[in-house]
Formats: sequence, C-alpha cells, structure tokens
Amino acid sequence: MKSLQRLTAATTRRRIRAMKADVVTLDAGSAGSVDLEDSVFGLPAREDLLQRAVRWQLAKRQAGTHKTKLRSEITGTTAKMYRQKGTGNARHGSKKPGVFRGGGKAFGPIARSHAHNLPKKVRVLALKTALSAKQADGKLVVLDAADLDAPKTKDLAGKFGKLGLANALIIDGAAVNENFARAAANIPNIDVLPSQGANVYDILRRDTLVLTKAAVDQLQERLK
Repeated sequence: MKSLQRLTAATTRRRIRAMKADVVTLDAGSAGSVDLEDSVFGLPAREDLLQRAVRWQLAKRQAGTHKTKLRSEITGTTAKMYRQKGTGNARHGSKKPGVFRGGGKAFGPIARSHAHNLPKKVRVLALKTALSAKQADGKLVVLDAADLDAPKTKDLAGKFGKLGLANALIIDGAAVNENFARAAANIPNIDVLPSQGANVYDILRRDTLVLTKAAVDQLQERLK
C-alpha cells in the first residue's frame, strides 16, 4: 500500500513539473514569466512522430483531382479498323486502346482521396513533440498579448523587428485580435493562428514559434 502511495505521489510530481519561460510584450519589454509544463514542452525529440504528422496533414490537403480517361471512357467507333489478316499489322478491333493516338490511358491516375488515418494519440504526441522541439532549440517566444489598437502593418513590423521575428508562427488564444491579424497578413513569412488551429506542419515550417499567454494556457489544458 505504501509503495503504491509513493508511486502515485511520484507520478503526480512528474505531472506538475514545469519550467519557467520569460514573457515579453510587443514592445520587447518584460512581462514576468510563465510556467511551461514538461508534459507538453519538455518531451524528447521524435523525428518519426513529426514525419508521420506532417505526412498525414499534407495528404489530407492533397486535391487528388488528377484524372485520365480509361479505354471505356473514350468516345469513338468500335468498328474493326482493318481486316484481320494479310495487312502485316497487329490485330485490332477498335481505336480506343492506349497504343493509338487519342486512345485511353492504361492504369492512369483517377480522382481519389489521398487522406489516411493517424491515431489521435499519435497526433497529440506529435504536437507536443513539435512544441517541445521549439522550446529545446530556443525558438519559443511567449508573448504577453497579441493586440493592436489599429491594423497598422508598419507599426507591427517595427515591433517584430524589436523582437527579432522575421520568420514566425504566432498562436493566440481562442480568437485572434482582428487588428493584429489584418496587420500581420501583409508581413511576409508571418502566420497567425488561434490556439485551436495549432498544428505540427505550421509549427515546423516557421523558424520561431510565438505563443501568447492565453495560447500557452489553452494548449496545456488541451494536451495535458
């Protein structure tokens, strides 16, 4: 019984273990610190999980509209082209085969979905791994808030310059500030998403990951 209690206590300690991260403002000022849970931001690197998640995402967005006509879909007569024997040519009864110009394509691509299944546990673990990789590489910035009074791209670009953000994904809370989103839309290599839209592919494709305090709280609640 005592050993079970010790095991439970150790498990609880592991669950609540967290690291400190500095919080900055849009003007590059200090805004205290925030706790980052090890269970979300402190996992070891797993390139295999990241590869599976990215492949799953890109396969889902692939259109799959490529299509060629098969022999049965070609419009044309089925009358025999020439007599069976004596011509020195191969025997054919139609101009629809792929060996003729304008004929059907044998085993050509057809419209289909490229999506495949990926277990939810793998997707969640891959997202945690992506967040942890940014934290381990020193590419994670925690922002106090992503709010602007007016959608001024020039002003926001100047603030990003102070923070050293040239290629970044910014994840806010449940909703993104409209002025901030409109101003950031005109800045190259800057993406803005709500916390619900956080995904492995967008995190990895940008050099720096910027999370607001609201995003940190919601992601830790969602992934714990």
